[in-house]
Amino acid sequence: MAKAKTKAAKLKVFRTVIGFHDAYVAAPTKKAALAAWGSSKDLFGRGIAEQVTDEELMAEPLAAPGTVIKRLRGTEAEQIAALPADKPKKQRLADGAAETAPSAKKAKKAKPRPSRAALDAAEAAIARAEEQNAEALAAIVRREKALAEEKSDLRREQEEAFARLEQVRDEAQASYERAIDDWRD
Repeated sequence: MAKAKTKAAKLKVFRTVIGFHDAYVAAPTKKAALAAWGSSKDLFGRGIAEQVTDEELMAEPLAAPGTVIKRLRGTEAEQIAALPADKPKKQRLADGAAETAPSAKKAKKAKPRPSRAALDAAEAAIARAEEQNAEALAAIVRREKALAEEKSDLRREQEEAFARLEQVRDEAQASYERAIDDWRD
């Protein structure tokens, strides 16, 4: 029994505020109390947590060391009274437009929608470039077709010219051979 009192004597009771409740925990150190509350911040250094010395408040946490015991802070009426005042409601004007009460802060203006101008301009430039490229390729195809026709016409004219020249040569050769035959005889 003396051992149990010694162990209980080593435990301290700590309290912090959690919403509308006080959270009590029996722990050997402040660090152990913070761990029981699940806090990684030093609530004691911030003045949010404290050690409890009231025997009546210490009884329940000491009966369950390491367990967080929550107790409602004040009455329901006291808690409601502690809530912040309501924000002013919008008043309706005769024309249907809403106006906030003069004491209310004006709402932040919504950010304007980003402009698509740069994107639209870039897309238009791509469309123009594609159109110009297609026109240039079509012009090259037309020139290739014209050159092919010109090449074909040139070959036909050359063939006709060579045929006429060969005919003139053949006639000249025949005339020469007749003249040689006449000369030998």
